[in-house]
Amino acid sequence: MTWKSISALLRGNSMLIILLILYVIVASTAKGFTSIDNQLNILRNIAVPGMIAFGMTLVIIVGEIDLSVGSMVAVSACMTAWVVEWASGDAIEPAWYFVAFAFLVTIVFAAGIGLFNGVLRHRVGVPTFISSLAMMATLAGLANLITNGSSIESFPSWYYIIGSGRFFNIPVPVFLLVIAFIITFTITNFTTLGRSIYSVGGNMEAARLSGINVWRTKTICLMITSVFAATGGIIYSSLINSGNPTIARGMELEVISAVIIGGVSLFGGKGSIWGAFIGVLFLGVLLNAMTLWGFNPYAQQVVKGALILAAVFVNFFIDKR
Repeated sequence: MTWKSISALLRGNSMLIILLILYVIVASTAKGFTSIDNQLNILRNIAVPGMIAFGMTLVIIVGEIDLSVGSMVAVSACMTAWVVEWASGDAIEPAWYFVAFAFLVTIVFAAGIGLFNGVLRHRVGVPTFISSLAMMATLAGLANLITNGSSIESFPSWYYIIGSGRFFNIPVPVFLLVIAFIITFTITNFTTLGRSIYSVGGNMEAARLSGINVWRTKTICLMITSVFAATGGIIYSSLINSGNPTIARGMELEVISAVIIGGVSLFGGKGSIWGAFIGVLFLGVLLNAMTLWGFNPYAQQVVKGALILAAVFVNFFIDKR
């Protein structure tokens, strides 16, 4: 291999190399980091932000952004719990079909919010930064309105399986993360929609002139992200066995940070689902490492922010070169 090809390979996989270096450092300094249980714990912890990051990657590539995903997680958890309570008549052990109905209502609601944001962007011309910021506050208020500011505990005894259960000794959320990865990876790499997403993000006017339905493409991406966030809310409601309006606060910033770390351009048209996964895994490993090292929780936020900034700087610098 020539130096030019090696340099191109390093530039194309800069964040993967940084992640591997982080793994080596943590593995040599933190006891128990390399254990199978700890690795599965990392994957379980990044399952929800990872799913949302995959959807957010599509949204950012297409030239938009969604700041309401954290509130969508919270309101989805609360809505699921409330629908189960309402449909079952506040039964002690609700039947499975009440839970299934609650899932359906929550997913349809989330898809409707994504559709609304897309239509608002298309018909009214409101930037998604503004509309999703307003939606973030609206959904957070709706979560508190549904629950009256407290938790709703209405789930059956088996409900914990979704968030805490294991299948072949692998946490169920990890399977959901893999499914979300496969769906979005397939979309971006093997479908007409995926080609349209990159075309619209790269040059919206050129994509329109070539016959691509620009606004339908953007709306579909917003709907996928909202549905993934709603699925994350269902997982969290299972983890805590209730619908709580305070969960997932600030998750939108974590997700966007992971996506940017993974090499997705905020200007649109560039990025990959694999890169988003690398970014989410980087943050998951970093948080797990600081916990094993015994970092002060407040210091963790400082170190996390500094390393995110450093990783983004290195990524942008290598890309520019």
